[in-house]
Amino acid sequence: MALNLCTSPKWIRTTVFDSASSSKPSLAASSSSSTTSFSSSILSSKSVGLQRLSLKRNVGVSVRSSLETAGPTVTVGKVTEVNKDTFWPIVNAAGDKTVVLDMFTKWCGPCKVIAPLYEELSQKYLDVVFLKLDCNQDNKSLAKELGIKVVPTFKILKDSKIVKEVTGAKFDDLLAAIDSVRSS
Repeated sequence: MALNLCTSPKWIRTTVFDSASSSKPSLAASSSSSTTSFSSSILSSKSVGLQRLSLKRNVGVSVRSSLETAGPTVTVGKVTEVNKDTFWPIVNAAGDKTVVLDMFTKWCGPCKVIAPLYEELSQKYLDVVFLKLDCNQDNKSLAKELGIKVVPTFKILKDSKIVKEVTGAKFDDLLAAIDSVRSS
């Protein structure tokens, strides 16, 4: 059985419990994640951060980070697509982390040009949450609430408040704005 622990957005750990093994925990590292094996006798009851887990044999348990509990999974190093229902819960769960929102449309040429560069930024800044919102009819109310006038528009949030905005596909301006908010 596996227990996925995201103790920090930068480090994702996967803990695997081997009920057949009675050996002590061992640690093996790989480039993308770490795997730790424990015997089931050690893990009948284990505390993880502020959550307490009671584990039974043959039961899969997944513990999500505060960023993941709000809805869709937020993956470090990737851009997460949000909608009017998932945006604010994810932003609120991010706490004091910097959140960058790309507001785009599928028909927008400049949006298509900057999208791969935005994805690269998400891989570079692992301490920042990168989101994207398709400003279609379904998400019109959120786009209006956020005050979008042109696409692409990038909103940078900290502590659930918009602190910077970059309009247009201006990569250098976006990079400077992210660096400015991260350092504050």
